[in-house]
Amino acid sequence: MALVACPTASIGTTKHHNARIGIDAFPELISENVYFCGFTAESSFGAWSYLIVRPDDEGGNVLIDSPRWATQLVKKIEAMSGVRKLFLTHKDDVADHSRFAEKFNCERIMHLNDGAERSGVENVIRSDHPVQLDQDLIAIPVPGHTRGHMVLLYRNKFLFTGDHLAWSPNRNSLIAFRSACWYSWSEQTKSMQKLRDYEFEWVLPGHGRIHHDSVTSMQAELERCIEWMKRV
Repeated sequence: MALVACPTASIGTTKHHNARIGIDAFPELISENVYFCGFTAESSFGAWSYLIVRPDDEGGNVLIDSPRWATQLVKKIEAMSGVRKLFLTHKDDVADHSRFAEKFNCERIMHLNDGAERSGVENVIRSDHPVQLDQDLIAIPVPGHTRGHMVLLYRNKFLFTGDHLAWSPNRNSLIAFRSACWYSWSEQTKSMQKLRDYEFEWVLPGHGRIHHDSVTSMQAELERCIEWMKRV
């Protein structure tokens, strides 16, 4: 799976192994109907992408950020009913979004301030305030890492955070990436405080580690992260 997911094909083997095992493992179930896509893209700096599988009457499947275009993955996603929405958290992690959009005729969603119009995105978010995409999905603008960064909240449970928020096993806490803040650290700190208004149990980042805990513990960790951001 590591060999297949590697964005730069830097992982190999000294013995013959059947790569089909790794290929067939993706998309990998994380929890309930949320999957990790694998097949990360060098053009997105190896960022993770995710797939929410929903029936059509709930709005259909949602791809969060773009994996690299790989026919094996595309066929698997097609067999899982394709993609209705492609949510792009920010401009760094768009990878092969145009090919996925063409293949699945899906609606791409991205913020104006990260070049959505130049990228031909169908649903351009212009607001600084949260946008309800459908009953279960809320797009929350969180400028900081980039000017137009957004996170996606699903079912008040799964928070897809792009490069805004992640879990650090070294610090054993939620973190933001101070050294990879391309727009404004002060704005990112303000944006982090917006998340106080929401409940979530999962942080699913593009970079860094996934984290799962109770709503109460997540809120406590978020407060710790905000206080740390104010100090650095």
